[in-house]
Amino acid sequence: MPLSLRELAELTGATIHGDPETRVHGVAGLRNAREGEIALLANPKYARHLARSAASALVVGPDFDPASTQLPLLIAEEPEAAFEKIAARFAPEPRPYPPGIHPSAVVAGDAQVAPDASVGAFCVVEAGAMIGAGSVLRPFVFVGQGARVGENCLLHPGVAVLDHCILGDGVTLHSGVVVGADGFGYAQTPEGTHQKIPQVGHVEIEDEVEIGANATVDRARYGRTIVGKGTKIDNLVMVAHNVVVGENCILVAQSGVAGSTVLGRNVTLAAQAGLVGHIQVGDRVIVGAQAGVTRDVEPGKILLGSPAQEIQKERRCLVAHQHLPDLVRQVRQLAREVDRLKEKVRQLEAETKNDR
Repeated sequence: MPLSLRELAELTGATIHGDPETRVHGVAGLRNAREGEIALLANPKYARHLARSAASALVVGPDFDPASTQLPLLIAEEPEAAFEKIAARFAPEPRPYPPGIHPSAVVAGDAQVAPDASVGAFCVVEAGAMIGAGSVLRPFVFVGQGARVGENCLLHPGVAVLDHCILGDGVTLHSGVVVGADGFGYAQTPEGTHQKIPQVGHVEIEDEVEIGANATVDRARYGRTIVGKGTKIDNLVMVAHNVVVGENCILVAQSGVAGSTVLGRNVTLAAQAGLVGHIQVGDRVIVGAQAGVTRDVEPGKILLGSPAQEIQKERRCLVAHQHLPDLVRQVRQLAREVDRLKEKVRQLEAETKNDR
């Protein structure tokens, strides 16, 4: 149902500039908004898109100049938070998942499924597995032998929680997530072949973790691979065997952590960051996009580059790299000048010798 700017201002505590009766029916990004939608302009660098936006209204911050647009405005002290409230207001109602087991699901006789849990079509729940109260297994979810899914979890279609792995409460796994695949462990034989090392540990995902589509968390070789409480993992992330990810970490798309590495609390790995195995990364470390970390990192450091180093030093290196063609040209010129001077010195020495 469309709402007026007046109603949205009451919802967010924002100030109206323009027609308070302007009506909107949804939210969108500034560049792809259509008539009837409200967009966010919180960062001045995106103002360049304003002229081509078809939005009917904007949410802006207190520093925005209203004279720069004819669109009606909601001016909020915290524009992003206000926009999130508006988006939530227009969001569809959460989809209900009926409790019970779908007739097409295959659930082992000794599996324990809470009465109010929802097991969707074509799911498989193997022997000894446990599904907690309020949890939802959407169609085609696989829960392996002896695995445990805590309370109020949501497993989207195509998720696999393999044998003896454990999910805490409030865990969300998006489509294609695999928890408990074998770790990548092989020993090279004298003949040069690769002999598989049995991976007999498991994975523990703690409470309130969310893992994006097609991410993988491998089971431990021995013991446990752990993802700490509140951690959020993006799509296509790789967490290898025996890794420990601390609480409230952020692992962004295509980042990867090799075996037995330990991340502290509130660590951030930006997109495509890579960490070698068997290192310790301290609390609150930020690893920049495409950085490669090859050694232990002290708490609070910000790293960039491959191999990764502290961001200030890497930035200086990046600036220097831009000047490399000029530096090469200067070095060649200096080399020619040195050769010329050497030749002149030889000539002077020869003349001096002849004068004697």
